[in-house]
Amino acid sequence: MTKSRGEPSSSQKVQEATRALSALRDSLTALSMPYVLQGTAAASDKATLIRDQLGDYILPRLASLDAPLLAVVGGSTGAGKSTLVSSLVRRHVARASAIRPTTRRPLLLHAPTDAAWFDNDRVLGSLSRLRVDPDAPASPPTDHTPRELELRACEGLPEGLAIVDAPDVDSVVEDNRDLAATLLAGADLWIFVTTAARYADAVPWEHLRAAAERHITAAIVLDRVPQGAQSEVEADLRRRLAQAHLAEAPVFTIPETALDDDGFLPESCVSPLRQWLGALASDAAARQDIAHRSLTGAIGSLLAQSELLAVELASQEAEHAELRRAATSEHDDALERVIEATEDGSMLHGEVLARWQEFVGTGDLFRSLEVQVGRVRDRVTSLLRGRPAPAKRVEQAIGSSLVELLVAESQRACLATERSWRRAGTSQQALNRALAEVPSQTGLEVVAAALVHDWQRQVLTLVRSEGSDKRLTARLLSLGVNGAGVVLMILVFAHTGGLTGGEVGIAGGTAILAQRVLEAVFGDQAMRGMTKRAREDLSERATALFANQAKCFTDALPLPTPSADTLREQLRACQEAATSLRVLPAARGRRTAGRRVR
Repeated sequence: MTKSRGEPSSSQKVQEATRALSALRDSLTALSMPYVLQGTAAASDKATLIRDQLGDYILPRLASLDAPLLAVVGGSTGAGKSTLVSSLVRRHVARASAIRPTTRRPLLLHAPTDAAWFDNDRVLGSLSRLRVDPDAPASPPTDHTPRELELRACEGLPEGLAIVDAPDVDSVVEDNRDLAATLLAGADLWIFVTTAARYADAVPWEHLRAAAERHITAAIVLDRVPQGAQSEVEADLRRRLAQAHLAEAPVFTIPETALDDDGFLPESCVSPLRQWLGALASDAAARQDIAHRSLTGAIGSLLAQSELLAVELASQEAEHAELRRAATSEHDDALERVIEATEDGSMLHGEVLARWQEFVGTGDLFRSLEVQVGRVRDRVTSLLRGRPAPAKRVEQAIGSSLVELLVAESQRACLATERSWRRAGTSQQALNRALAEVPSQTGLEVVAAALVHDWQRQVLTLVRSEGSDKRLTARLLSLGVNGAGVVLMILVFAHTGGLTGGEVGIAGGTAILAQRVLEAVFGDQAMRGMTKRAREDLSERATALFANQAKCFTDALPLPTPSADTLREQLRACQEAATSLRVLPAARGRRTAGRRVR
């Protein structure tokens, strides 16, 4: 069939798929899901399996469709996998044991002429390599199963086929189960071993259904079938295989039998399986067809599973946003309370009010204000002509009150954020990092004192700048820059929204007096402009203070990697590549893989 003009060639399709799948593997290698959510652990395990399958099988097979087929022998505990493998090649390459679990490194057998395909990490690259001499005795069981792959050349295998003896899929040891899953995910072909007593167990069927989803070629070895039960057990097994969409999987039945004098299964029991494997190995077209179907099936299954990772990453991003929102909203609320306290008159309490009253001779003044507000102008004129009382104590009282307010609200926001994050319970590490960065109470007092000091200096600079006009100099001198600055600070705070009862009268009188003083010196318009600028300057400084503290929390929050959108975009690219790969020219030749063996 002639390729249509503009259609990518087979090599171009493979290159595009390689680029897309390599990018996905790199993203999964750098995957970070830092928040402990309900599905995080399962998603992390899934990501590891997908990443390993990309590196162990999909990318290597994509690069070399003509490489030897990799057949993984897997199955239930005690099913006889190791005995089967040794019997197939008529050498004791895998030691069986009655002790469960039989923990040892997985074994890869290959024809001597195929050694170059397996000496590097082309396939199963997530496992380290250990090559043993072809005549070395079988490795003994150990107390753990290392993530190593034992390589052994074997004359009993035909060129074009390699066999891996894998750990039990239902092992009581989690590492064994994980390693078995990794090996099965890296296979072109499964030889699944079960027994007449355990063929209906749930765990093996989970793997077999996964094989069906991947369109992988699977052969079933039904071992240890009691005499007279073969027809009944095999019929039930085939029914279950059909339900699992594996009706075409060949079934090889091995009766309950004693081992021969050499410790192998009788030749008659294993020769049908050996012949089936040999037929595949000798037919290059059939091998390529199996490799192509297994490859595209593995990619499709992998992409379907990867979508779950995108969902989990979206949940991770939502948790990051929620924790960030909690931190910023608590500090925004604290800032709002500070601004409100500095504008509604509630700052005119205690020490600040006492020092202000001393400064302006408040006792007689406020009594006169209560009797006749119209006499204020006369009192203001008298105040300006006389020698003003020292303003420093008022300035200090204002500074102390402001520092106390800022520190209290900063600590309140910090504690509220900490409680919120602890309730979420999704990132203790982020909380620890944040609390290590937030200033202590002493540190907050230093920062707040510097903020207030700088603001008060700016207020005096504002007064000095407005008073530079020669016409105002005499009036300003009579009050003093510091005195006018203190009056301006009082006016910034002298609203009455937060006060009740008698406090309203005091704050209202204070506001009127401060306003009249500044009007007398600078005029109404200048007085209003100065008050506005002083309030805005204080608000900006407080905003920066709370933003910096909130940043201690938000900077401690790690971002999930990659983003859910990035992963989904990569999955779309992989899906397009996979669709393109499915229409590669199929290998022509005999389709021996699907024959049913009776």
